[in-house]
Amino acid sequence: MGENILEFMPVKPFLFVFIMTLIMGPVIIPLLQKLKFGQTVRDDGPKTHLKKTGTPTMGGLIFLIPIIIATVIYASKYPKIALLGIITICFGIAGVIDDLIKIKKKSKDGLYWYQKMLILFIVSSAFVLWSMSAGYLNTNIIVPFIGIGYTLSLPTWFFVPFAVFVLLSITNAVNLTDGLDGLAAGITFIVMLFFTFVAMTRNNWDYLKIFSSMVSGGCLGFLVFNIHPAKVFMGDTGSLALGGAVGAVSILMGMPLILLIAGIIYVIETLSVILQVASFKIRGKRIFKMAPIHHHFELSGWKESKIVFTFWAITVISCALGFLSLRLKVF
Repeated sequence: MGENILEFMPVKPFLFVFIMTLIMGPVIIPLLQKLKFGQTVRDDGPKTHLKKTGTPTMGGLIFLIPIIIATVIYASKYPKIALLGIITICFGIAGVIDDLIKIKKKSKDGLYWYQKMLILFIVSSAFVLWSMSAGYLNTNIIVPFIGIGYTLSLPTWFFVPFAVFVLLSITNAVNLTDGLDGLAAGITFIVMLFFTFVAMTRNNWDYLKIFSSMVSGGCLGFLVFNIHPAKVFMGDTGSLALGGAVGAVSILMGMPLILLIAGIIYVIETLSVILQVASFKIRGKRIFKMAPIHHHFELSGWKESKIVFTFWAITVISCALGFLSLRLKVF
């Protein structure tokens, strides 16, 4: 009975990646320090962040390597999981390139925005087209509050660019969210745990259940080193990889609209930047003291830990609302 429960609830892959991440931390952090892969903090940001200058970056490798190892192990039983591992690696490689440029230039700026978007567009497009040609992906999406059993079928000509847009958006959203110690890792831990539980309701989603639990375990393990005060930052290496993983899972489950609910913090962070830029260009005035919005709260006097815990709590509530929107009777 105990073994059956472990098979139904993906405890093993979760714990495997979690423990491996805990092991990788003390190995990779000193290596990053030795290589002098330190973070360059933006000088126009909150002054409290200046003391973070030099903190090792590219720490996403700490959880990305265990996720890759686990993917290889489980791919023999769940072949479809290889696709998710590959897309996560590809987005992670884009992040590595961006981080290495920042480190070399000793600047907060890495790839030019159009270079980064081009790479992400190519990877996103390849994932969507490959998934559809392999039969992993159909054009049905679940509409919130109607029920998980009811889907909206989109025409292929619309679905393909829509799915690519979702991947690009969520990848950049996670990247923007990664601005405070433990913020992106904590939120992604909760969101991927949400997808893990939802995937448990469908037998044909076993590979999604396993992969989501892996990523969730990696995020939890990384928090040990990334919680305030952070010993290491995930960098674009980690944030782009996590964004790719979250986006890919949401698309394969037909839940990009559900992700708007469960990942509401991602949405708010992104909208705050869009509104800030638009307002400044149109009106010459800023809406927030600084964007993304977590910096606005910092400049308003909130402590970093208070912002992070508040955003985590909001994510727990939004994921609960996500369950309700699916009208799941299992939980």
